[in-house]
Amino acid sequence: MPLAASWLREAWEKKTLRNPNSMVLATTDAGGRPSARVVLCKELVIDPGYLVFYTNYESRKGEDLAAQPWAAAVFYWDDLRWQLRFEGPVVMSPASESDEYFATRPWQSRLAAITSRQSAPVASREDLLERLRDMANKYGTPDPFSADDGKADPGLRLPRPPAWGGYRLWATAVELWVEGAYRLHDRVRWTRELKASGGSYSQAQPWQHQRLQP
Repeated sequence: MPLAASWLREAWEKKTLRNPNSMVLATTDAGGRPSARVVLCKELVIDPGYLVFYTNYESRKGEDLAAQPWAAAVFYWDDLRWQLRFEGPVVMSPASESDEYFATRPWQSRLAAITSRQSAPVASREDLLERLRDMANKYGTPDPFSADDGKADPGLRLPRPPAWGGYRLWATAVELWVEGAYRLHDRVRWTRELKASGGSYSQAQPWQHQRLQP
């Protein structure tokens, strides 16, 4: 986990990618059908070892995780020639943690999260924007698509929607991959067992590792 964290930190410092913390998150539904999408990793906690991302709990990924609380995630930094993979069980973050993070988002993003029923059908783009304007009127904020530069906060408390918050992906497997010449890549995989503790997975067995062929 310290090495994984150092890779993510170096990707940030290189400043060659717009979102170096973007990762593909793969889930499966109750029938075992997979789906994948790109989300942002907002925190990598070295000890006890989990990733944090935020989304709508009623989105497709949220429904998947409610049915099958297990996921895989992969970071790929082409300019660094590194790939970082995680697998493990997923639990919701504490509500207080989700509240704290939500309050740091730009007010326009908070308003959008309140407005959008993520993954639900919508008749048209204009219908969605009209709903956003209705929410702006309800909470007394400016039109988020006005000439505002996005930095000014109207100072109003936009509450976190109950259906929006964080998840923790607890790592039971971590794989570090380095591109090698002639496709002879360097791969090492770490695995461990986790035991549930108070709704989380803080009790972990020691890591084991093995080198893999490319």
